[in-house]
Amino acid sequence: MNFNIEYEQEEDERWLAELVGLPGILTYGNTADEAMTKAEILALKVLIEKLEQGEVSPQPLSISFAAA
Repeated sequence: MNFNIEYEQEEDERWLAELVGLPGILTYGNTADEAMTKAEILALKVLIEKLEQGEVSPQPLSISFAAA
């Protein structure tokens, strides 16, 4: 399973990180690292939920970050 996370700085100086391919899944942080960390945690929570519900089977995990 691959998670791609895009991040960018908003006009109000906060950082936004969004999980590409999962609509509505985004996080904010005071720094780029904080926003990306929150997004990675959220991606792992989504994966855990999908595994517990039997929606996906175990497979290698890849998380990548890119500036929006």
